[in-house]
Amino acid sequence: MKKYEGDSLENISYPLGGIGAGMICICGNGSLSSISVRNRPNINFEPNIFSVLTVKDENNKRSKVIEAPVAKHKIFSCGNDSGLGLSGKDYGLPRFIKGEFASHFPFASITLGDDVMPVSVEITAWSPFIPNGEDRSSYPFAALEYNFKNIGGADIEAVYYFNSVNFMKIDGDSRVRAIKGGFVLEQSASEKAPYNKGAFCACINDEDTYVDTAWFRGGWFDTMTMLWNGISAGQYQNKEYPDSERGTEPGGTIAVPFKLKSGENKKIKLKLSWFVPDSDLNIGDDSVKETYKPWYTSVFSNINECNDAWCKNYNILYRDTRKFTNYFYDTTLPDEIIEAVAANLSILKSPTILRQADGRLWGWEGCCDTKGSCHGSCTHVWNYAQTICNLFPRLERGLRQTEFYDMQDDLTGHQEFRAYLPIRKAKHTFRAASDGQLGGIIKVYRDWRICGDNLWLKTIWPRVCKSLNYCIKTWDPDRNGVLTEPHHNTYDIEFWGVDAMCSSFYLGALKAACKMAQALGEKYDLYSELYKKGRSYVENNLYNGEYFYQKVMYRNLHTKFSYEGANTENKALLEREGPKYQYATGCLSDSVVGVWLSEISGLDDIIDDDKLRSDLLSIYKYNYKENLSSHANPQRPGYALGNEAGLLLCTWPKGGKPSLPFVYSDEVWMGIEYQVASHLLIKGYTKEALDIVRSCRRRYDGTVRNPFDEYECGNWYARAMA
Repeated sequence: MKKYEGDSLENISYPLGGIGAGMICICGNGSLSSISVRNRPNINFEPNIFSVLTVKDENNKRSKVIEAPVAKHKIFSCGNDSGLGLSGKDYGLPRFIKGEFASHFPFASITLGDDVMPVSVEITAWSPFIPNGEDRSSYPFAALEYNFKNIGGADIEAVYYFNSVNFMKIDGDSRVRAIKGGFVLEQSASEKAPYNKGAFCACINDEDTYVDTAWFRGGWFDTMTMLWNGISAGQYQNKEYPDSERGTEPGGTIAVPFKLKSGENKKIKLKLSWFVPDSDLNIGDDSVKETYKPWYTSVFSNINECNDAWCKNYNILYRDTRKFTNYFYDTTLPDEIIEAVAANLSILKSPTILRQADGRLWGWEGCCDTKGSCHGSCTHVWNYAQTICNLFPRLERGLRQTEFYDMQDDLTGHQEFRAYLPIRKAKHTFRAASDGQLGGIIKVYRDWRICGDNLWLKTIWPRVCKSLNYCIKTWDPDRNGVLTEPHHNTYDIEFWGVDAMCSSFYLGALKAACKMAQALGEKYDLYSELYKKGRSYVENNLYNGEYFYQKVMYRNLHTKFSYEGANTENKALLEREGPKYQYATGCLSDSVVGVWLSEISGLDDIIDDDKLRSDLLSIYKYNYKENLSSHANPQRPGYALGNEAGLLLCTWPKGGKPSLPFVYSDEVWMGIEYQVASHLLIKGYTKEALDIVRSCRRRYDGTVRNPFDEYECGNWYARAMA
């Protein structure tokens, strides 16, 4: 288990919550942040929510927030008015002087110590995660278990406090309501904003628990000052405002007093749940007004039911989640591999993923600070993600339902590569994504092999044929077995002419179609013929002796190349070089990504194995850089820069780099790093694969980036699940 301490704690933010249910994060020091329970990200939302331990021994009382020191980057940073002194934040309260963080997904542990405290503390934070149990893994639940041990020589009395402002409050129609063992933060709906309705519950099922929702109300810093006065004195009470003053509560406190003899332990289990039944999310260029509702609203009617279910089922959910963790980490795989896989399982607990009321998944590509990034379970990004199909295969097959029914035109087979939300039939107003649509066919084959359901395959097969026939007609109208006409792809541009990357998806889709047709007793002569022709073309015309490349074509195509409307400098460039944003003779890191997807889906011998191996080793040789200090990246340098190592998306070792190659060509994408590394591993190139994985994890060591949030076009980026 890798342990983080010191500066490595700085940027840790570890997601807790259910699949598509919202998220809270526990930071490296034990604090809670990124409270994103309102069906959208809220990455920088860190209201005053904190636990405190007050210890009373024979000499004095000592109180400490149960966290390690505040991360330095939070003390002063641009954009949060930190120049005003962090008014009202809890950062100025005493904390433990040292901390250590570790993770065995989905469990995080934080160990705290302080020389002046006769108590050691270990926090275990977790939320249910049970493969093949998608429903039990989608609850809006999280837990923090605080284990206190008396490490002094004398008996002590102590009080544990959990405190929270009413961060659910949006307007005046809100309250903090006491319940048995805890409190509920509530905000009511309004006529204009029904999606404001929401509740958050904190509960401790301890025999001796006190709940105070009657915090002192006043100006300036009165509330926090009076709260700390009571905590530092070791006081606790059951108290609520009178009915006439309900709705004015600033926050709530749960207190648990206890005694410990020397060497004894006390465990307190803080259960958190939330219920936000509506949203204002509606994505799609149609007239539908319905908005997204999270899946858990089909199970629970209110926050009370959430909390009751969490308390009732806590032990069995813990047991079954712990089983997964024990099995997952019982492996001989290198530590870096397990660390990378586990870190990106966190994506399933992030706001990147939504799960609508009928149970189907819908994903952003990633998360911006307060909104999703790039909507619609984007097929050319989600192609790379291999986590859900193996851990929650029913959820993955739901994505195929969306692609081949809701996103696919019934007549033409054209697929929109971004789904509407709520999921519904799409209008077809944008070009299809070649890699996304062809990758979907390979994934149908993969998902059928995983589930073994022949009826499912038989039912979806006509839609698969319609999709593949569209791809042939649109991008290979002359039936050469390769994509020649301009085709959209994951680089957000069109490749003109024949390239190995998208044609590798085509070859994989054709071979998958042949295999599925064989199983169903259907004809597949055309697909077989195109596969043979395409394989021969790629092997003989797109291979330069080391790696596969692109033949840029823009003359004599069915699609006319035009630069009408271009300004002077663009026109001159287009006349000289042809279409912008190609990779041409370049060594592209995911040049055979379609072969990779095919192989891990159970298909083999897609292209010549010797040439495939040479291509992979060339990608490592030319694109993997131990130090990027001399590399020029005028695009998005934040993924890897300076003296960091990384796998560049493309290089041109044999020359021929276009003036304006595809728009992200100089960047480093961790999802493609993992895709290439896993393909190298499949072929037995362990050293090269581990070099790439290790460099990626070094960039995410906590000092600069969050080890549990590998980002690309947004936080918790789906491609990282490669």
